[in-house]
Amino acid sequence: MRSQKGQAIVETALILPILLLLLFGITDFGRVFHASLTLDHAGREGARAAAIGTEDHVITGKIRDATSSLKEDNVSISIAPAGKGNRESGTDVTITLVYPIDFLTPIIGQFIGSFNLENKTVMRVE
Repeated sequence: MRSQKGQAIVETALILPILLLLLFGITDFGRVFHASLTLDHAGREGARAAAIGTEDHVITGKIRDATSSLKEDNVSISIAPAGKGNRESGTDVTITLVYPIDFLTPIIGQFIGSFNLENKTVMRVE
């Protein structure tokens, strides 16, 4: 019988890119899921603070603390209506957070590119 060393190398060469793509895809999914959960939590923290009549810089600080596991410079924060004096009891306050995601997987990154995760939290002012 002939040696099958060459066959094993060819099979490995054919399967390895698929396994690497799968591994990087799982990593990317985990990163996106983590960022989504973090933005959701931070939006609730900010909306809760805004609902009890906190100043905007304190709300922004709470959101920055809650998003400390993300790149802080990339998190865009929007508070509507802005300013403590503009939020009357019984009205809604909306916290909008936007975070851009880049993929680690080269093939997926080329097809999809970068996209923004957006979280919008609405809470009634007390």
